[in-house]
Amino acid sequence: MNMKKILITGAYGQLGTALREYSKEFKGLDFLFTDVQSDDEIMPLDLTDKMSLTTFINTHTPDWVINCAAYTRVDQAEEDPEGAYRINADVLKNILDAASEHPFRLIHISTDYVFSGRAYRPYREEDAPDPRSVYGKSKYEGEQIVLGYPQSMIIRTSWLYSETGSNFVKTILRLATERDTLDVVYDQIGTPTYAGDLATAILQIIQNIEEHARDFQAGIYHFSNEGICSWYDFARDIILSQGLTTTIRPVTSGQFVRPAPRPFYSVLAKEKIKRSYGILIPYWRDSLYKCLNHLKSNHNGRQ
Repeated sequence: MNMKKILITGAYGQLGTALREYSKEFKGLDFLFTDVQSDDEIMPLDLTDKMSLTTFINTHTPDWVINCAAYTRVDQAEEDPEGAYRINADVLKNILDAASEHPFRLIHISTDYVFSGRAYRPYREEDAPDPRSVYGKSKYEGEQIVLGYPQSMIIRTSWLYSETGSNFVKTILRLATERDTLDVVYDQIGTPTYAGDLATAILQIIQNIEEHARDFQAGIYHFSNEGICSWYDFARDIILSQGLTTTIRPVTSGQFVRPAPRPFYSVLAKEKIKRSYGILIPYWRDSLYKCLNHLKSNHNGRQ
């Protein structure tokens, strides 16, 4: 059996880095990791350069493309809509134009920000999007482009964090060393997603299709860890689990105004991805502790 070739964009990001790490456990797949910048493991690929992208696709002929590239600076997007739309929407046109010459299956990563955040129950895949921020609107436009390609799968996720990059977990840990008290909003409810769990789910989906003859089912899917919490709950767990003495003080969103509006409720229903691909999803607190243990081990290893 020929090894299936998997092209991953945005390999320096949180999810891309997790895919690089967890891909080592999937021996039956051949991986190409790409980003604008490159190193010994990552090949250079500028998705905004349509000609270069098409040449790259035609040269390497991937069977799958996992698009992790995204403009994720939510507040900055309010002042830079052109940049957000260029990466979160226009790039998808380039990717799919390349697919017209060499077809592949596409997994595109999207976000809970495509919803208004005014729901009273977990958002299902068929619920109507109603984004309120430039970031959310740009990601929704990207989804619409992807849905025009029949061999595509969109996976929406929320509150992504990992051992690398800039994220809520690392920010709380850093601020806890600088301040005695931290104000964190308690009226925004969602579910954290550990990048390692999302990476594993994506690779399991591909493996189940390619090696275990499970049908490829195009469309939109949701993935986050199990359970729900507020940002206050999330921060408090981070602090308490590390034995830190910093006080976490609950505040309302009105006391912590940001340029881009945040969803008040962005819990994602995950029955579809579990039913369609047999995915088992860990509870958010268990995955948080796993990430924190990795961070502690990495820190101790550098000492």
